[in-house]
Amino acid sequence: MIHRRDFLRHTSWVALSSGTLLEYASAQDSKYVVAQTSFGQVRGIDSNGIKIFKGIPYGASTAGANRFMPPQDPAKWTGVRDALQYGQSAPQRDPAAAPPSNGNLTVSGSNLPAEGEDCLVLNIWTPAINDGHKRPVMFWCHGGGFSSGSGSSPDNDGTNLARRGDVVVVTINHRLNVLGFANLSEFSTDFAASGDAGMMDIVHALRWVRTNIGQFGGDPNTVMIFGQSGGGRKVETLLAMPSAKGLFHRATIESGAALRVAGREIAIKNADRLLAKLNIPKSGVHDIQKIPVDKIMAAYFAVVRESPGVDQSIDGFAPTVDGRILPQHPFDPAASPVSAGVPVMIGCTRTEMTLFSLNDAAAFSLDDDGLRTRVKSLLGDHSGSLIDLYRKLNPGAKPSDIYFLIASDYRYGAPTMKIAERRAALGKGPVYLYYFRWETPVQGGRLKSPHTMEIPFAFDNVKISSRLTGGGEAAMALADKLSDTWIAFARTGNPNTPKLPHWPALDAKDRATMVIDNTSSVVNDPLKEQRIAMNRAMNLS
Repeated sequence: MIHRRDFLRHTSWVALSSGTLLEYASAQDSKYVVAQTSFGQVRGIDSNGIKIFKGIPYGASTAGANRFMPPQDPAKWTGVRDALQYGQSAPQRDPAAAPPSNGNLTVSGSNLPAEGEDCLVLNIWTPAINDGHKRPVMFWCHGGGFSSGSGSSPDNDGTNLARRGDVVVVTINHRLNVLGFANLSEFSTDFAASGDAGMMDIVHALRWVRTNIGQFGGDPNTVMIFGQSGGGRKVETLLAMPSAKGLFHRATIESGAALRVAGREIAIKNADRLLAKLNIPKSGVHDIQKIPVDKIMAAYFAVVRESPGVDQSIDGFAPTVDGRILPQHPFDPAASPVSAGVPVMIGCTRTEMTLFSLNDAAAFSLDDDGLRTRVKSLLGDHSGSLIDLYRKLNPGAKPSDIYFLIASDYRYGAPTMKIAERRAALGKGPVYLYYFRWETPVQGGRLKSPHTMEIPFAFDNVKISSRLTGGGEAAMALADKLSDTWIAFARTGNPNTPKLPHWPALDAKDRATMVIDNTSSVVNDPLKEQRIAMNRAMNLS
């Protein structure tokens, strides 16, 4: 027997995922609703009680004279503007590459709308409009590093979350990669902010929320920013931006590890290489606003291809520490004090790196020599001692299992714990640390707890994301707990609910951590030996 609530959790997005089904939903289950924004009225739909608005512009097109410039307000409109379909995704595809296949495991970069520079749009899911209530606002920053993805991914549909928690969900698109983070400031003062334009877009969207979200039933004084992977990095960067201070009041970081972003020297070097690929002299840098966007994207991908193995979130086209828009790295050498009072919830999954190895069959069948070769490429002379430690702590684990644990802690686990430690050391807003161990049954269970795993549970979308979660009863039960946890944190700045054990804030002595599984528990410093060894190997003091 299917209960009505579970039916809605399964079908709410499906009824809105294509033009044909949208018409069916409108005719059978929905009615139009109109809301006022500071730029004009927008028309959405009411689908089984949740009001949905898609593709609302919060900024003007970023093409032409607005390219590489700070975001501008959209022009006001008269009449009622339809907000029934997602707006454009930010340009992110290599013009020379084949279109990406749909249906893969990633939950931020598949089944996306068309790309274009008129991409400063947001989407809203809300239980009510203009009813005088002040609901928590859950403002999602999508993943994909700083280079790809979209807030319009089907997996980020906010219907179930809005219904479950009586909250307002907002997802956004913003400039990415070269268009969002090419630092041209060395070549013209007109482009002084170009290295952080994509982050300034997000701040602009948060200002839109502050001004307009009350019309959509939300409370502008109770805004949680949250994001996974690149979205988590964006949340971490927002915590260090003076222009974002006061626009949000809680922050959740899911598998995002931005101790550092790009330094000015590497950012200018990348921009120099970009202009060379475009055959634009530095004295003629303004010509970059006049050429076709595909030409810029092709040059960007050429620059990236010449830097194999480079972490594009640090040494590529990423936010720049410029001393003004972004005064310092988010968590290096210490946590930024800019929004120190904001409560933070942060964590990672146990085997993040299995997701990144889907096209690397050998990674799942390593022998001892293969294990040692791969770990040495990450940790050099520390590799032997790390392998011995992880084998001691995981008796019976196969070489591939040991590799994924070490690689995941190197890339995410150790930086995440260091970020939590440095944030808690500010002694102001509380920090809540989690470690996600739940294992997905898909692909025969070989992925265990992969990167992106938290997203469907936070959004209560395990059915929509069944290709990642399996969509079974265990996943549904865990989503019931975790969605409420994320909602509680959005509402109060404290993630505690009766559905999980009491979760203390992090301190340097106990390092209390919520270990998330079918049966979750709070464990003090659950990865202590791995943490200490990895910090030593990575020189994380």
